[in-house]
Amino acid sequence: MPDLLIELFSEEIPARMQRRAAEDLKKLVTNAVVEAGLTYEGAKAFATPRRLALHVAGLPAASAATREERKGPRVGAPEKALEGFLRGAGLASIDDAQVQNDPKKGDFYVAVIEKDGRPATDIIAEAMPTIISNFPWPKSQRWGTGSLKWVRPLHSIVCTFGPETEEPEIVHFEVGGIKSGNVTRGHRFLAPQSFEVRRLEDYMAKLEAHKVVLDADRRKDIILHDAQNAALALGLELVEDEGLLEEVAGLNEWPTVLIGAYDEAFLALPDEVIKLTIKENQKNFVLRDPATGKLSNKFALTTNIEATDGGAVIIAGNEKVVAARLSDAKFFWEGDLKTKLESNLPKLDSIIFHEKLGTVGQRVQRLERLATELASVTGAAPADAQRAAKLAKTDLVSASVFEFTELQGLIGRYLATAQGETPAIAAAIEDHYKPAGAADEVPSAPVSIAVALADKVDVLAGFWAINEKPTGSKDPFALRRAALGIIRIVLENDLRLPLRDVLVQALRRNLADVATARGEDALKGLPFIGKGEAGEDLVSGLFSFVNGCAGKVLDSFSEKVPETALERGLIDDLMGFIAERLKVVMKDKGIRHDLIDAVFALGDQSDLALVVKRAEALGALLGSEDGENLLAGYKRAANILRAEEKKEGTSFGGEPQSALLIEPAEVALFEAICGLEAQVAPLLVANDYNGAMSALAQLRAPVDKFFVDIHVNAEDAKVRENRLKLLTRIRHTMHQVADFSKIAG
Repeated sequence: MPDLLIELFSEEIPARMQRRAAEDLKKLVTNAVVEAGLTYEGAKAFATPRRLALHVAGLPAASAATREERKGPRVGAPEKALEGFLRGAGLASIDDAQVQNDPKKGDFYVAVIEKDGRPATDIIAEAMPTIISNFPWPKSQRWGTGSLKWVRPLHSIVCTFGPETEEPEIVHFEVGGIKSGNVTRGHRFLAPQSFEVRRLEDYMAKLEAHKVVLDADRRKDIILHDAQNAALALGLELVEDEGLLEEVAGLNEWPTVLIGAYDEAFLALPDEVIKLTIKENQKNFVLRDPATGKLSNKFALTTNIEATDGGAVIIAGNEKVVAARLSDAKFFWEGDLKTKLESNLPKLDSIIFHEKLGTVGQRVQRLERLATELASVTGAAPADAQRAAKLAKTDLVSASVFEFTELQGLIGRYLATAQGETPAIAAAIEDHYKPAGAADEVPSAPVSIAVALADKVDVLAGFWAINEKPTGSKDPFALRRAALGIIRIVLENDLRLPLRDVLVQALRRNLADVATARGEDALKGLPFIGKGEAGEDLVSGLFSFVNGCAGKVLDSFSEKVPETALERGLIDDLMGFIAERLKVVMKDKGIRHDLIDAVFALGDQSDLALVVKRAEALGALLGSEDGENLLAGYKRAANILRAEEKKEGTSFGGEPQSALLIEPAEVALFEAICGLEAQVAPLLVANDYNGAMSALAQLRAPVDKFFVDIHVNAEDAKVRENRLKLLTRIRHTMHQVADFSKIAG
């Protein structure tokens, strides 16, 4: 079957746009031909700095003829209904429609719409001008006197169509004064002459002959392997960077790797500073010594030409720029080393964190207090946690972070180490931003955990206080990431964190900062404060309350001030937000959704790690034969109770009377429940959910025996009520562990 080849040749396309643009071209063209009635076997898109290309294989020479019968209104229908039918079917008169009979509904009109097949070349020629004119570039431009918009000036269009056994024909169309043809050009410098192409194999071979590698992934492989081999020849190894590799593959049509060097004196800079300087300014790769793991003074650069001098001039030019940029970085770094981190604290008071939440300096004070309290949970020394929180944001005003914002935290760690801070404090300065994403590691050192949790708890409580919550897909303050960060830190470190208490304290401190810094009027602007006299009273009371709390540093989470109604509403909402993120994490861990619902129905999700442990233990129980049968017995008991409670309009609570327990099976069940309750209670207090679930499994045999031997709805009303109370006792006992009514099965 025929193949389609398209190339759009232009000035250099930004590297970041190329891959997406190639996929957009494939999607637009294939959608257009399919909508026109054509099928295809496969399609592949390509991009280089100067061209987008597409190959569509297995297109038929023409679309098939179609015949469609479109049912219309009944004969004698109102005039407007007939007009709408004629319009939709494309008929000039009702006389052009056929009349068919339905035995039940009578006569009705039918339009028979027949369309002849169209040559594929006509379909493509019709679709391409629209696709090119409306191409979804992130940014586009006009040039000269034309009206066509493209990412960069478009020079030529190749569009050929035909089977392998024949000479393909040119699909003729015109866009912005550019006519399609079968002529393209090679490398801008190495082979700029024009040449004709036929189909994909011929096109790719001729491009290679004219110093253009069409496939971006192949260009990446060339760069990667050549750089690795060049490094290996020097006894070094390449520091791989997938993002940089993608970018340089989009900058070069004929990539050639060369090796440059810089003064070894620059190796005194942090490795990350060197890497970013060379990457951001020159798009070059750094090399390291595999024996030490430290960077060498060599770097790998990629050029788009084969230089006649072996690349000497290109290398010298890169070395000159790299040396200049590293000199700047060295100046910044040495200046930062001379400035004590603690002396940067006053500068944070002039940086606004958020107009309603005050300065970064105020935030640091909140982090100090929170981290100090969290030290008791993480096992950190309180003084270390406080010190790390105090210094955590000080590198934000350093010259190095101003130059390389992505190194915030890391620069702080290097400076703290150089200035004599302990390794735990220095590591916490870097780690408190983690995890920054799903693939990022989680802090594991006690001091790092305390500061990282304080940072995320404070930002959530603060933005909840001013009602700046995520909406839909919008989350400008990364609050979902903060919630997931808390969850991952807690779960992966198995922390017993009283999250609600921590959030309450963080909320109060944020409100206190608003009130003390800006007065009662600031509180009146908060969205959860009502209007009128009630709102005024609430502001006055809240102002007094938060001012009173502001001076009190709680030494332990047990020393709690009761929540106000206002706080309770905000924290309930915030806990719900975190709970939804926790459910996602639990599902990713393979925990069934109904088990999650059964555990969450108990109401308290403050201790995240215990919620997960309870669900995992419940899953283990229900995965056993005893657990499966126990669930069946529970369901039977619950169904009987539900029916009887609905019929009687009351529940059957209270203690079953032992005197009314007549049959051995009900006596055995009652004794088993009493023994189980005494056994389960201390296990739940000790958070031993595996033990509690194992104990619960002991109910399986007496429950089974009860439903085999006992008729619940006995003729004696008192015996019947007593047995229903026994079933209620089963339900209550099992609900202490989880809400089994939420479990499927």
